[in-house]
Amino acid sequence: MTVLHLADAGEAADLAAFLSRLVHYDRAAAVRLQAHGTTLAVFGRPPSFEVLAIRTARLAKPYENGLEVTLDVTVSAGELLESVDESAATAAVPAAVTGPPWAGVLPPRGGWRQEPGLPAPDAVRAMVAAAVTEFRSRTEELAPERRTRAELDRVGREIWSRPIGDTGLPVRAAHAAQSLGFLPPVPPVASSAAQQLPSGESPLALYSSGAWLRLRTPFGSVAVRRAGLGALDISVR
Repeated sequence: MTVLHLADAGEAADLAAFLSRLVHYDRAAAVRLQAHGTTLAVFGRPPSFEVLAIRTARLAKPYENGLEVTLDVTVSAGELLESVDESAATAAVPAAVTGPPWAGVLPPRGGWRQEPGLPAPDAVRAMVAAAVTEFRSRTEELAPERRTRAELDRVGREIWSRPIGDTGLPVRAAHAAQSLGFLPPVPPVASSAAQQLPSGESPLALYSSGAWLRLRTPFGSVAVRRAGLGALDISVR
């Protein structure tokens, strides 16, 4: 069995927290794992947000015996979560599963360039809060006979597809980042991830590569495919 040795207990705890959130939204969630050297990337797609979430973790070494140099496999998020041993800072890779469609369509690794126009973190959080409030208000105002799944989805698409500021990034990407713990309600000034940022650099940044947009935070990224640039208007990798 392949065993991943994470850099420390904190990396293991962060990985477990991310997996727990994915399983919360989908008990049958799958994740795609890619390891290169001492970096592990975990990709998941919470169904409620139509985005791809990316969490990276530092590895002490690629594998138990140090024989392999790469890893690329899709596994059950729940089984991987159960295998995480925080005290030992290890995780056993479960048996591969048939990957969902999104797992086979990932954004490029390189070619990313930073995009302007992303508001300050507090403004992004305020946008998400306003969108949540509007969605609740509008759906509660619907007559019982109109409160169908189709109508709720229509209202949701209208609200969550709105761009953030002058960017093409939909509000749902920031909502997903917040719900997955990438965008905490309080600025993470005391966290190790935030402390690694250069002085004066925003904890949020927007990047693009081809058809993809990626919201980067100190805790993970959320990627979406820009509307009108292909058949899959979903987020991945």
